[in-house]
Amino acid sequence: MELSGGTARRVLVVDDEVTIAESVAARLRAEGFTVDLAHDGPAAVAAAAAGEPDLVVLDVMLPGFDGLEVCRRIQAERSVPVLMLTARTDETDQLIGLGVGADDYLTKPFSMRVLAARVHALLRRVERAADRGDSSIVVGDLRIDLAERRVWRGETEARLTPLEFDLLTRLAQRPRAVLARERLLEDIWDWSDAAGTRAVDSHVKALRRKLGADLIRTVHGVGYALDAR
Repeated sequence: MELSGGTARRVLVVDDEVTIAESVAARLRAEGFTVDLAHDGPAAVAAAAAGEPDLVVLDVMLPGFDGLEVCRRIQAERSVPVLMLTARTDETDQLIGLGVGADDYLTKPFSMRVLAARVHALLRRVERAADRGDSSIVVGDLRIDLAERRVWRGETEARLTPLEFDLLTRLAQRPRAVLARERLLEDIWDWSDAAGTRAVDSHVKALRRKLGADLIRTVHGVGYALDAR
């Protein structure tokens, strides 16, 4: 997969199981990506800083420090889409991963076809965001700069992950309108899965924490609406 200028997209694959890491890398290279590998927490953070990947495929269980800490450190330096891999089926672990800045997750064992599809979907979302132009959205005391991907509530700037920014922007495009969780999944993640509505809930919780609990209204059984005033 290439950027508009012809440069291949770069993906960092992080997994301490070398066989899995190499299998994921082989599939992504076959899809046209440039792939870097890391097998522990410190190496992953260093590789992300050196290579500036367009996306990170990140295992939760890593030596050194775990994938959650890797995600925190990477996002603190530079916003980048993160697809987390986990061997755990506990929903709490998945929501924690989303809460520290991951955009999506897959539970092991997973299909390489599904992983590749999720990677493409996340990068399509980033490309759509880049094509929005240099306009801004203002709703009440909320201001969103689409070109610089920056957000302010009043005079205070909030640092958002790529997916948090896109979710907030989607809600702000139709202020006070209720958007269903399933619609948000399709618009932001490019996929629809009933279990995935938990991802929407987790990111809304993160937005409330960063921008104020009164910003997004829950419509129980339906979805969310932006209520900035």
